[in-house]
Amino acid sequence: MTGTGVTRAEYCVIACAEAWRDDGEVLASPMGLIPSFGARLAKRTFSPDLLLTDGEAMLVGLDGTVEGWLPYRQHLTMVTGGRRHVMMGASQLDRHGNQNISCIGDWARPTRQLLGVRGAPVNTLNNPTSYWVARHSPRVFVESVDMVCGVGHDRAAAHPRTARFHRIPRVVTDLAVLDFAAPGHVMRLASLHPGVTVEQVRAATGFALHVPDEVPYTREPTSRELELIREVIDPARARDREVADPAGR
Repeated sequence: MTGTGVTRAEYCVIACAEAWRDDGEVLASPMGLIPSFGARLAKRTFSPDLLLTDGEAMLVGLDGTVEGWLPYRQHLTMVTGGRRHVMMGASQLDRHGNQNISCIGDWARPTRQLLGVRGAPVNTLNNPTSYWVARHSPRVFVESVDMVCGVGHDRAAAHPRTARFHRIPRVVTDLAVLDFAAPGHVMRLASLHPGVTVEQVRAATGFALHVPDEVPYTREPTSRELELIREVIDPARARDREVADPAGR
């Protein structure tokens, strides 16, 4: 817990919520606990027009009440028209934002079988795709992914006619927020969570990360946001099981 009493997990929730700022009426599709809390916080505060889904076939309100039917055909229409912003996980990410969730090692004889490609190519080519990584390490942030599932900036640039909706707004980890605002759309250190140093992030990244001369800290949550996280969205503190506070409190 920092001097302000905000835990590392709460900074991660705030950083994930910020991914949906100014998105307007789009479908928020968070994958994972912290991103889900972030999407709900964003809708309750600065992005009230967000649409939330139960992950199956319904649009839901903040309390989980069904607000509408979202058949697969309509869902695909939103995806292919850029009206969805998904926050996925990643087993590997490279400096260009290429993502792997399929296998570790050679595809013909992998050392680890993972989820498979799933919807990653369609997501990244057709609607904004951010990423959440709960453990920032050189095993995730690699020089070259073993298999491309989510399409990065270099591959999108090579095929611009197929990637008009391609956008990777941010990558949130337990250490920092990263984006692709550096020259050549390579990964850049956008902010540090309080208590984290640039050296820690560099050591946990398996490639030369673009680091600006000055790196800000991830913004502080407002008192209202903290109240919502702690008392409404996650009173059971499940967030702390995914991202432990370094001070152990």
